[in-house]
Amino acid sequence: LAILDIAGGKQPRTTMDGALTIVFNGQIYNHSELRTELERLGARFVTDHSDTEVLLHGWRQWGEDLPNRLNGMWAFAIYDRAARKIFFSRDRFGKKPLFYFAGAKVFAFASELTALREHPAVPATLSRRALQKYFAYGYVPAPLTFLEGVAKLPAGHSLTVDLATMQHRVARYWQYQPEPQLDTRSEGDLIEEFRAKLDAAVARRLVADVPVGCFLSGGIDSSTVTALAMRHAGKDRVKAFSIGFEEASFDETRYARAVAAHVGADHQIETLSVQRALDILPDITAHWDEPIADSSMLPTYLLCQHARKQVTVALGGDGADELLAGYDPFRALRYARWYEKLVPKPLHRGISMLAARMPVSHRYMSFDFRMKRTLRGLDHPAHLWLPVWMAPLAPSELDQLFNAPVDLDDVYSEAIKTWDRCESNDAIERTIAFYIRLYLQDDILVKVDRASMLNSLEVRAPFLDCELVDFVRRLPARMKLRGGTSKWILRQCARTLLPAEVLTRSKQGFAVPIGQWFRDGKLPQRELDAAINAPFWRQRLAEHRAQHSDQRAYLWSDWILGASQLGNSAIVAT
Repeated sequence: LAILDIAGGKQPRTTMDGALTIVFNGQIYNHSELRTELERLGARFVTDHSDTEVLLHGWRQWGEDLPNRLNGMWAFAIYDRAARKIFFSRDRFGKKPLFYFAGAKVFAFASELTALREHPAVPATLSRRALQKYFAYGYVPAPLTFLEGVAKLPAGHSLTVDLATMQHRVARYWQYQPEPQLDTRSEGDLIEEFRAKLDAAVARRLVADVPVGCFLSGGIDSSTVTALAMRHAGKDRVKAFSIGFEEASFDETRYARAVAAHVGADHQIETLSVQRALDILPDITAHWDEPIADSSMLPTYLLCQHARKQVTVALGGDGADELLAGYDPFRALRYARWYEKLVPKPLHRGISMLAARMPVSHRYMSFDFRMKRTLRGLDHPAHLWLPVWMAPLAPSELDQLFNAPVDLDDVYSEAIKTWDRCESNDAIERTIAFYIRLYLQDDILVKVDRASMLNSLEVRAPFLDCELVDFVRRLPARMKLRGGTSKWILRQCARTLLPAEVLTRSKQGFAVPIGQWFRDGKLPQRELDAAINAPFWRQRLAEHRAQHSDQRAYLWSDWILGASQLGNSAIVAT
């Protein structure tokens, strides 16, 4: 997917002396500044403005410190012939994928797990541990994959292979660390600096030799990015794209229209119907690679398909919810802490039994759904609240699915480590760390990367700009979540950019009505012979259709796993 210096940026690229060769997926937003610095240090470039060539000269100058100097998204491999080694790196948040297998005599790597499986040395054995984590999280956290012995290079990590010995070394060069230290500055100054850094991040991501657009959901994140992009480029250069839903409680297009009219954007909307979703499902599941149980993959894929008809690059709002405490669980934390202190366990069990009798609603984030999820998490210690709130299955249900006790400390080891070892004791900062190190890396960014690349579209995330992130991580928590107001500093920043109704509206995710689809039998019947536990599946489906319980998250995760090429073969292998 050529974006910059289309004539000169072809890959693999080798230096003029033949010493270094690179393959590279992504975009380096500060490549012009790095090129100027490298030229001053003696580098001689043969391309006009290729960021790929900047990486080669950057490796020669800075070696393994190169990733620390980059502002962008990337996965790359540099072959250094003289040193007889290959250096791999993945960007700070994991926007671009990198899978690898390290055998005694073979080191194989690829951007897709299904591609890597084609190598005869790569094992095809299912990782049961990864499978358990999939139903515990809804995704497989790095470095695990569905295949035993095959790994994902985690975000913010580099890997070096010594070709003489075939030994490899993985090293972390960056991790999100909250270090609040801006308490002494006025809130007005912090808001202005946040606005300036976000504006600069948007401007960097508008640079391309191809048409550029913006995703516009109608939420504050994508709306702010669109408003800033319009100020830099205008409607003649930047178009805005939205997806609508036939189900009213899931549809945000009235807000998207209001923003587009307010900022003067050329705005185009497509509506997702049940039939449209069913039409694109086979294409998605056939090529999605490693499954994730995120139903918003459907509208995200369609949005990318919609945008790609006119642009090759799109800017989105990913990262804002994670960095600025935008999700519902952030607000639930305060009540959860009080509940845990004041409500004895026997009374909690009684409340949970009463809540289980509440009528099931399949509307977006219905009250009964939120109540039951919250109480489910409160069955467990604080370090398990977040993953259990979001899990396809409750911990007790994992035992039933796998017909054996599941070790929760192992299944949720990543979440527990993130919570217990967070550099801050503040619950908000611990929750931000969880969302960034796990959910953002292994769900949100995977979804966007797969959906966009399957449509030959590059999606850029201004909120994940390294300069902006470095500023945000030093903000006090009250600038992110204040009372019941999430993303407080962003709302203050956007007051002069967006309509008031967008600033004050409640959070709405990019969800689809899969609960209704399973209840009404809209989705194709899956092959139960390939199910992990067919009786368990049948029971949960029957309960859901009778509206005795809401099983949408489990049913979707199992359905997607069985429908995917990789997941289906893995299940059969069990």
